[in-house]
Amino acid sequence: MTLTWILLLLTGTICTETKIVHVDIALTGCTDSDGEHMYGLDGEEMGHTDFTKGKFFMTLPKFADQFTYGEGTYELAVAQQQVCKQNLQTAIEAYKSPAVAEAPPMSSIYPRNEVKVGTANTLICLITGFYPPRITVQWTKNNKNETQGVSTSQLRPNLQDGSYDQFSTLKFTPQEGDMYTCTVEHSALEGPMTREFDVEVPEPSLGPSVFCGVGLTLGLLGVATGTFFLVKGNQCN
Repeated sequence: MTLTWILLLLTGTICTETKIVHVDIALTGCTDSDGEHMYGLDGEEMGHTDFTKGKFFMTLPKFADQFTYGEGTYELAVAQQQVCKQNLQTAIEAYKSPAVAEAPPMSSIYPRNEVKVGTANTLICLITGFYPPRITVQWTKNNKNETQGVSTSQLRPNLQDGSYDQFSTLKFTPQEGDMYTCTVEHSALEGPMTREFDVEVPEPSLGPSVFCGVGLTLGLLGVATGTFFLVKGNQCN
């Protein structure tokens, strides 16, 4: 009976069909001074256009199934930016420069890997839930501006509410006592928002040493006690 049930369960599992839903993203956005064009899948960036460098970049990791978008992707992005800016200007004039809805960002700072003094690592400053998408991120080390090793991701749209996420990274080699900060500026904030990260070296735990010392002491006492009774026993004989 048990074997029959096992076979039935296995058969049911094999015959079950699972449907996986994916979300494909194509984002074109602009302001009066800049713009963005990117493709993504399930919230992860697949490629983006860098209008400063005049090129479209694939940003898939090496372990992903590699593919590329067709020729003319950059030219298409430039054309879409022109249309976007024309539509933006038309909307501003039609609605008589309406006030922009704003949502303030939230931020957090954390290391990519476990922090070890003298070992290269990366600090991540994650900024979420902000609108409009224009934002400024600044890093400092020990109260001095840090620009080397800084990288900022493309905007990540939140399809549920229309807000954006972005993260900035800083490559660093931690030393005891160093303090890093990530400061975010956004029009919806009353002032700059700063998060701090202090490099702290955990003090060695006394627990193992204490237990080893106590264990060694008890062991020696046990040996001494055993030796005492062994000698007394021999004297009685």
